[in-house]
Amino acid sequence: MIIMKDVQKKYRNGVTALNGITVNIEKGEFVYIVGPSGAGKSTFIKLMYREVKPSKGTLLIDGTDMNHLKERHVPYLRRNIGVIFQDFKLLPKLTVYENVAFALEVIEESSRKVRKQVLDVLDLVGLKNKARSTPSELSGGEQQRVSIARAIVNKPKIVIADEPTGNLDPETSWGIMRIFEEINFQGTTIIMATHSKEIVNAMKKRVIAIENGLIVRDEDRGDYGYEI
Repeated sequence: MIIMKDVQKKYRNGVTALNGITVNIEKGEFVYIVGPSGAGKSTFIKLMYREVKPSKGTLLIDGTDMNHLKERHVPYLRRNIGVIFQDFKLLPKLTVYENVAFALEVIEESSRKVRKQVLDVLDLVGLKNKARSTPSELSGGEQQRVSIARAIVNKPKIVIADEPTGNLDPETSWGIMRIFEEINFQGTTIIMATHSKEIVNAMKKRVIAIENGLIVRDEDRGDYGYEI
C-alpha cells in the first residue's frame, strides 16, 4: 500500500527533514507516527498526499510512483486519500452537510449519490442531526467529526490524520478515536501523527517513531515511548 525506500526530503532552506526513510505500510493497518517536535513527522505525513515531494529515494502510494506523478494527476491520487488536520479546515459559510458534500461535488458525483453518502457518513460520526448547522455552531469535537466525515465520504483507501486530537479534551479525543477504529475496522488504512501518549499506549497499534529525520523504532502493538 505505502512503500518508502531511502526517502530523503531536503527543503530549499537547507533543512533536511527526512534523511533516509525505509518503511512499508500494508493495506488495513493502523499506524501511529510519534516523535519529538521537529523530528520529521509532518514531512513524513505530507509526502503521502503529495503536499511535498521526495528529494531522493522511492515512494509508492497504492502502486503510484510519487517521484514521477504529474501535477495534473495529483487530484486523482487524492481521491483515494482522506486527510484530517488538527485545525479542521472547514469552510465556515457552508453547513455541515455542504462541507461534507463538497468533497464529492468536486469529483462530480451524482446528486443522488452525494446525498446518500453524506447522510451515511454523518450518521457514522454521530452528526446526522447537525447537518444544517454551520461550523461556528459546533463544538471543537463536533467540528473534528465533520472533518473526518469529509475525509472519508468518498471511501478512500487511506486516511492520514495529522494531530487530529491535538486541540480536543480527553473525553472528546476518545470519541474521535472510536470513529477511527470503526473506519479502520471497515478496511481503511489509517496513518496518524500524534503527541498523545495516553491514546497510543492504550490502543496498542503499530508505532513508528521518528527522530532527527530517521525511523528509530517500528513496533507492532507499540507504545509512545517518550516523556511529555
